[in-house]
Amino acid sequence: MPTRTVTVGSSIGLHARPAAIIAEAAVTAGASITLSVAGGEPVDAGSALMIMTLDAKQGAQVTVASDDEAALNTISELVARDLDA
Repeated sequence: MPTRTVTVGSSIGLHARPAAIIAEAAVTAGASITLSVAGGEPVDAGSALMIMTLDAKQGAQVTVASDDEAALNTISELVARDLDA
């Protein structure tokens, strides 16, 4: 499965608001997408609660994985963007 590692851009990390935005985009994409941090298990990007369990703070490296190139690009861009602004 293709992956891309990106740096979390949101000032509060991947918590409630950013996680909800990412999860909504993942569900809309209709593809299997996972997020993971080094040493952690991949979680379903379509679940805001699962995203929050990553405890990914601003500046953390998150690996996005999906067989769908468009979904991989979309979710990677969202993780890297400051979604709290």
